[in-house]
Amino acid sequence: MDTELFPRERAEPAPGAVHMPDWLDTNQQRTLLDACRTWALPPAGLRTVRTPGGGTMTARQVCLGWHWYPYAYARTVVDGDGAPVKPFPAWLGELGRRAVTAALGPQAQPPEPYDIALINFYDGDARMGMHRDADEKADAPVVSFSLGDSCVFRFGNPETRARPYTDVELRSGDLFVFGGPSRFAYHGVPRVLPGSAPPWLGLTGRLNITLRVSGLRADAT
Repeated sequence: MDTELFPRERAEPAPGAVHMPDWLDTNQQRTLLDACRTWALPPAGLRTVRTPGGGTMTARQVCLGWHWYPYAYARTVVDGDGAPVKPFPAWLGELGRRAVTAALGPQAQPPEPYDIALINFYDGDARMGMHRDADEKADAPVVSFSLGDSCVFRFGNPETRARPYTDVELRSGDLFVFGGPSRFAYHGVPRVLPGSAPPWLGLTGRLNITLRVSGLRADAT
């Protein structure tokens, strides 16, 4: 929306979880979208994720730095074309560190650099069930950037997929960071709002770029 009666403001839906609206400016959003389009190309490109039970995720995914598959990490796309995972760029890690400082303060900076990006693409019918980001060996804050269509982001608690949770509308350019007592909180995307992306971005659908610290050895497989 170009104008709103009440401007969106920084919010903390749970301890250690911070939503910062419009944190990425227009140029940063365009730069990040261009990068995502390059990363999505094969080899090791955008893929459909299949769960061990035989189901499929409706959001498609590409990884940088380490390849995530349910429920582990590898250096190659073991559940896809087998190609080496694309490298994690230093500039993206620096953006993540700036995001942590903005949301949680410099004291929340992890001792290790960000080295994983999970990039999920949602079309209008895609969604993500309640889950925890618990496959890493580090508890550094998770950094999440949104591009394109808005979504309902459901942020819960570390104990259960059920209530209590808070529904937050994430729009293009928004930042969401969760660490500390909320690092392992359940969260998901029950709904995308088709057609809500800013026209100037040129994106149909939603991209979510999530940064994590792996805590894994560089020579691990």
